[in-house]
Amino acid sequence: MIGRREFIRLLGAAAASPFAARAQQSNRMPRIGALMNLIPDDPAALSRVTAFAQGLQELGWSDGRNVQIVYRWGAGDDGRVQEYATELVTLAPDVILASGDGAAAPLQQATRTVPIVFANVGDPIAIGLVESLARPGGNATGFMNFEYGLGAKWLELLKEIAPRVTRVGVLRIPTSPGNSGQVGAIQAAAALLGIEMSQIDVRDPGTIERQLATFARSPNGGLVMTAGPQGPMLRDLIITLAARHRLAAIYPFRFYATSGGLSSYGPDQIGQFRLAAGYVDRILKGEKPADLPVQAPAKYELVINLKTAKALGLDVPPPMLARADEVIE
Repeated sequence: MIGRREFIRLLGAAAASPFAARAQQSNRMPRIGALMNLIPDDPAALSRVTAFAQGLQELGWSDGRNVQIVYRWGAGDDGRVQEYATELVTLAPDVILASGDGAAAPLQQATRTVPIVFANVGDPIAIGLVESLARPGGNATGFMNFEYGLGAKWLELLKEIAPRVTRVGVLRIPTSPGNSGQVGAIQAAAALLGIEMSQIDVRDPGTIERQLATFARSPNGGLVMTAGPQGPMLRDLIITLAARHRLAAIYPFRFYATSGGLSSYGPDQIGQFRLAAGYVDRILKGEKPADLPVQAPAKYELVINLKTAKALGLDVPPPMLARADEVIE
């Protein structure tokens, strides 16, 4: 039997930690679901979940000690992502981490009550995740990748790296909700720069190989890779084909350049997962996604793979190398 003094001590401890009291009432450890859009042994995926775990640890959360993290891996497969989104919701997590548009949208279709923190999403308003950036209003909030206008910057940088480019193949992802906005921005920039633009669908390896081979038959071609869930899964193939057909290319994220792509310009994706841990922490402590503003990147990184440039016979202008955030030699 608990004495009066011990009861008061326990009651005081519970009052000092509302979340601990709620966890005791539910008789289980707090649970975080995580729907990732890659495969678990992909280096890019490992760096993201590592950053997320480190961010949580800095805030006092340790997987298996005082929180449980349940991962599901979509591998760029829309059907699998839908299935895992429903599965994670049925596990009744306290909050779910969503990696990219392809994971965030199915999760919100599966639940309008479980809090969702997204990272690496293109346009959360356009795909219906939030009502506004300042006041999300629903059960989701998080971190944006970029605004669509970045598509114009990709084309400008490609032209600077490879001045002879007069034709550009835009690798678009038809199933990605926000991809059309990126393509539209590139198309507008192409018209201003006098560059002929073609669209190449990223659907399956065979389609990509055939379309790239056809595009490369004419000279002075270059490639712009847009952002979307299938791209990372097919990046090795796309980078290999770009090298085979001697096409200068720019990609939206650093991991393309570190995998052998010529160049990349985009946000710090890894940092977004560390920041996402902060929002997860705040939600676990009682805040609501509706009150946490969506954040846009504060900085974009230019990465140039000099080894690939040399293989393509390109002399990257020294001023461009000087302002690059990273040069891979």
